[in-house]
Amino acid sequence: MKMLPTWTATWELIRFRPGHYLSFSILYVVGLSSRLLPGLVLQALFDGLTGAAPAGLGFWSLVALLVAAEMTRVVADYTRVYSEETFRCYAWALLRRNIVANVLRRPGATSLPLSSGDAISRLRGDVMEVADWPSWLPYLLGHAVFAVVALLIMFSIHPTITLAVVLPLIAVVVIVQLSRDRMLRYYHASRDATGAVTGFLGEALDAVQAVKVADAEGDVVARFYELSEARRKAEVKGRLFWELEQWAFGNIADLGRGIVLLLAGSALRAVSPAGGPAFTIGDFTLFVSYLPYVIDLPATLGGFLADYQTQAVSIRRMLELQPGAPPESLVARGPVYMADPGPAVPHVAKEDKHRLECLQASGLTFKYPGSGRGIEGMDLDLRRGSFTVITGRIGSGKTTLLRVLLGLLPGEAGEIRWNGGLVQDPASFFVPPRSAYTAQVPALFSESLKDNILMGLPEESVDVRAAVQAAVLEQDVAELDNGLETIVGPRGIRLSGGQAQRTAAARMYVRDPELLVFDDLSSALDVQTEQVLWQRMFEQREREGSFTCLVVSHRRAALQRADHIIVLKEGRVEAEGRLDELLETCEEMQRLWEGETT
Repeated sequence: MKMLPTWTATWELIRFRPGHYLSFSILYVVGLSSRLLPGLVLQALFDGLTGAAPAGLGFWSLVALLVAAEMTRVVADYTRVYSEETFRCYAWALLRRNIVANVLRRPGATSLPLSSGDAISRLRGDVMEVADWPSWLPYLLGHAVFAVVALLIMFSIHPTITLAVVLPLIAVVVIVQLSRDRMLRYYHASRDATGAVTGFLGEALDAVQAVKVADAEGDVVARFYELSEARRKAEVKGRLFWELEQWAFGNIADLGRGIVLLLAGSALRAVSPAGGPAFTIGDFTLFVSYLPYVIDLPATLGGFLADYQTQAVSIRRMLELQPGAPPESLVARGPVYMADPGPAVPHVAKEDKHRLECLQASGLTFKYPGSGRGIEGMDLDLRRGSFTVITGRIGSGKTTLLRVLLGLLPGEAGEIRWNGGLVQDPASFFVPPRSAYTAQVPALFSESLKDNILMGLPEESVDVRAAVQAAVLEQDVAELDNGLETIVGPRGIRLSGGQAQRTAAARMYVRDPELLVFDDLSSALDVQTEQVLWQRMFEQREREGSFTCLVVSHRRAALQRADHIIVLKEGRVEAEGRLDELLETCEEMQRLWEGETT
């Protein structure tokens, strides 16, 4: 997998919101550098009190200057925090937007390479890790500017003591280089273990009924404990190593403090060649004022270098969520919406250019990796107002044919023409109002029934009631506690299988498409409801002549109404024609008619 360099990702995030980044960067550098002033003020104040320096500003003037410097720093820190958090939130939003956009650009029937739980873990933890890291740069720069200027001031006062402060920096760099590979291994293992736990939880919660039916609760809990224990061990190892590294940095800094204080104590007793003190109380106060920041620079540098090492791991984990997408698309600039609900879903009204006269496909081919199964050399010819049924045994390629036609699976060969014009990108072409699709297992969300039908469309622009009527859902809506406002639960769990399918059908109808594509729509319907559904569809088609149907089904109610039937067997067209012709000439159709579908 091609990687995205850490510095490239960082630079693109900075370019996305340069104003906010520049604002808090300047405030970081200025704010940290301004802490030099209190040290100089304290030096002058104590030297003035002890008579070790000539008279300058008065006592109260120095106090006022010190208070003003602190007040300015507080205001600057508040402004910096606002700019920094704003930048960070925009960076989070951009990374998540790009990942989700790249996932949605993939063929719709292609599953994610990871479990949903692991994907959410990466969208949270790894995104935050990468988006937060740019804040290190101005913090480290400000700290470094303070330290360099402070060291120059300290060196001008006492070179020997100042040199003792530099030694911890060298030790930190050596430790980071020695621990780099192990830190990466621990971080990688920790992130993967977390993803495994969240992924398993998501799968287990989705399969609660299957677990209970199989009486497998104990096994599920045992597996969860096993994954959690692996995660605990990985987290403890990584955290322990991190803490040991930070402990080493801290102890190095403390050792530097101790050396400086010992040297300063000795210097206070020394006498300069001019007869005065070689190291004044004011000098000591300045050193003590600067020491926390100067000595902590090694720990800051160590944290920066350690965090840098983990960036490549987090970037790789995010790229794994969007296989096939260019790595640079992870940080591609685009609109994000923070303070408002974002753009409304556009409602594209049907126009003459959307009208379907004929849809032709030739040579459609797709093979599933690993199994070699799929479809090969498939042809279709649909005319306006026709009702075409695709039938065949389980595994014959019915659903695969629909998905390749609609761009939900990447076709390996063949071409598709709409009214004679070549369709270059089926996935973006076969959308409302040209076409609408209902899968065999429809996807519903834990929202109201109406929201599941509208899916973002403005209610005033469509006819929800007519769509509900066409989908034979009006009686079910009347029996629900809150009608169309009833929350259907995760994946529509509060609805029966037939209600879920008809909700998906209403979602199709409300978009008023030219081509209606159903994948075994009536499989979960009782005979009476199925008859009413097909009857209403044909009545509307005869009344308005406004749509064409392509249906996967083995149900007699659909086969009897079909203008044209395509019989599939092992990924190829076995026969096609009208029902009466096929029952006389096609052995496969005869088996299907008698109920043999496997």
